[in-house]
Amino acid sequence: MTQVKDHFMKMRPINLKNVKLDDAFWNPWQKLVKEAIIPYQWDALNDRIPGAEPSRTIQNFEIAAGKSSGTHYGMVFQDSDLYKWMETVAYSLANQRDEKWEKIFDDVVALIEEAQENDGYLNTYFSVNHPDQKWTNLKNDHELYCAGHLIEAAVAYYEATGKKRIIDVVSRLVDHIQTVLGDKQGKKRGYPGHPEIELALMKLYKVTGESKYMNLCQFFIEERGKRNPVHYYDLELEDRGGPKRSDDREYDYYQAHLPVREQKTVEGHAVRATYLYSGMIDLASELQDDELLEVCKTLWENTVNKRMYVTGGIGSSAHEERFTVDYDLPNDRAYTETCAAIALIMWAHRMVQVEGDSQYTDVLERALYNGALSGISLDGKGYFYVNPLEVWPHTANYRHDMKTVKPTRQQWFGCACCPPNIARLLASLGQYIYSANESEIYVHLFIGGETSFSIDSEEVQLTQTSNYPWDGEVQFTVSLKNATTFMFATRIPGWCKQAAITVNGEKVSYQVEKGYAKINRKWKDGDQIQLRLDMPVEVVRAHPEVRENAGKVALQRGPLVYCIEEVDNGRNLHAIQLPASQTFDVLFDETLLNGVSAIHGKAVKTDLSKIENSLYATDSYPEKDIKIKAIPYYAWCNRGENEMMVWIREK
Repeated sequence: MTQVKDHFMKMRPINLKNVKLDDAFWNPWQKLVKEAIIPYQWDALNDRIPGAEPSRTIQNFEIAAGKSSGTHYGMVFQDSDLYKWMETVAYSLANQRDEKWEKIFDDVVALIEEAQENDGYLNTYFSVNHPDQKWTNLKNDHELYCAGHLIEAAVAYYEATGKKRIIDVVSRLVDHIQTVLGDKQGKKRGYPGHPEIELALMKLYKVTGESKYMNLCQFFIEERGKRNPVHYYDLELEDRGGPKRSDDREYDYYQAHLPVREQKTVEGHAVRATYLYSGMIDLASELQDDELLEVCKTLWENTVNKRMYVTGGIGSSAHEERFTVDYDLPNDRAYTETCAAIALIMWAHRMVQVEGDSQYTDVLERALYNGALSGISLDGKGYFYVNPLEVWPHTANYRHDMKTVKPTRQQWFGCACCPPNIARLLASLGQYIYSANESEIYVHLFIGGETSFSIDSEEVQLTQTSNYPWDGEVQFTVSLKNATTFMFATRIPGWCKQAAITVNGEKVSYQVEKGYAKINRKWKDGDQIQLRLDMPVEVVRAHPEVRENAGKVALQRGPLVYCIEEVDNGRNLHAIQLPASQTFDVLFDETLLNGVSAIHGKAVKTDLSKIENSLYATDSYPEKDIKIKAIPYYAWCNRGENEMMVWIREK
């Protein structure tokens, strides 16, 4: 192996099978995945949810396999709903084997095998409805996107069970793709309109060691946006006989407006962009490519400093589900697709492995606890596709320009990318907590449980306990046979202004490097590390150029962004003004929303009862003192349809 540059591969994530969660906050979600979400979504894929939009995904595969007759139903990317569900099952099996779901998974693999064509091609939409149109519209038709999600599911299942049958399926599929696409004579120089396969190919490369998978990823990334001398999407369009309605989007929607190495700002469809950047940083890391790494860092800076919501949501516009321009972050029309927050988490996780910088994990945590978790109801049976920061049902239910904003979560979607995506995130949570290298263990997230890793051939077990995110007291216990020297590095979150660390109750010296507090010593069995993170209520203000939030504040405590709801604070939340200089009370209520810490404070509100029935007035309106109650944003809309607001007018 070539000498690794000091700024590449600082660490690698600890395998999911070596992380066991035992956490008061996340245990219910993990249980929900196994006992509710996986069976519920399996029923949805089989059209067994009364009143939900039909999926017919399994039926599509049965038709493609010749087991039933009919035409393909649903989106061109309908197959990916099944693949993301499969990935969720695989992660769940990595946490704990389950004969029932393993058998169902194996049966699904057998069905997929039957649907796969002799040459390796696999996509039910084209096999059933349009066999003559394969690989003719890479820009819009998601063949490579679906392949990518199947690859991810295959890798996850192989790592969980050691079963190679599904790997053989995707290997045949990728081999087929390489006969059609590439830079060799006679092949199409095409690449996906919806990036995803890039990061999936890097996963396949890492488990198989087959360089052909990385090479295909590199081709897709390097070819994107080039003109040789004509843009590939134009050539493809000409071959198809001219534009259709779906061909009116600009190249930037697909991140194909420039070659990736020339891109400076995040553009276009938010999910596509962040999946692409995840593949790019994987490739940059493997190839030790400084230039590509710098591109990723530049795009990251633009995302988080100018185009990201306080919740970690990205993609502000419903039109094309896209980024717009710097500081354009409307609250009531925020699109912030659940999938986009998840893709941001994936990108952030990859960046921290290379950079070893907590700024990436800070964003990962923000998106995890807020922008992504809000996408699912507390019972796992309702989902948000869109995650706004302000909802007034009275208008959202009637305005055409707000039709994407739903005041309540839905059972399922015709375009059902988000439900299985949030499921696979929750099931795979363990892989985001720790990373390690030959001499260091990194703690990224404060989630109770245990992990194991090797240092100098010594097996080390690390147990974490906490009541996070409700307080900042975290304890780690080291278990090993022989005293061993290694670096323990724990993140000091960017939101924490004061932290303290002790070992076995005594103060220790440590250095903070890129947001990680590092303690290098010879550890012995039973050593305990105590981390105390000061966690007051913080008043957040947006950059002055975010016009929507001028004169407004948001409340944050630890990793959680808070909101106010009508059910706690009465209607017309816009009439509330919050004195930001006050001392807030934080009270944990185990009966509220499965147990949350609520923020209580004082505010004033326009007294509607004393206002005459006139639309406009020259006098100032009367006000009254009130008490407000704020709940974590992720938990909103679990008590019926009502108003919600994150950004509150400042008194």
